[in-house]
Amino acid sequence: MKSRKLGMACDHAGFQMKELVKVYLQSIGYEVVDFGTHSEASVDYADFAHPLASAVENGELDFGVAMCGSGNGINMTLNHHKGIRSALCWNAEIAALAKQHNNANICTLPARFVTFEEAKAIVDAYLNAEFEGGRHEGRINKIPC
Repeated sequence: MKSRKLGMACDHAGFQMKELVKVYLQSIGYEVVDFGTHSEASVDYADFAHPLASAVENGELDFGVAMCGSGNGINMTLNHHKGIRSALCWNAEIAALAKQHNNANICTLPARFVTFEEAKAIVDAYLNAEFEGGRHEGRINKIPC
């Protein structure tokens, strides 16, 4: 059974989109642990990425959703954590493949470059996808963790 609990993190550039996506996720039955930020005041994405990554690393959460303006900074920060496979997803197909082929445990969005409708489609595709294993398993095992 898929977990219905996930974490979210963002910086100031991702705040509005995070709030919209959070409400959407809650409306479809997900419990959301919000690691912040909690306003549009300028902050450093790393301060919110690290707690999300730690929660996924230690098994408190199975997966997460993160965002910043371009998605790059928060994604890079997340991927510095052992066991984190965060994927920068700018459309639904990339999001599904991130889970199916790469077993991504965090889906990162470029908040300034996607609409809310696109963000919903990305998150839905990610959450509904399953890791395919098989030939992909060996590739993932070569990622240093």
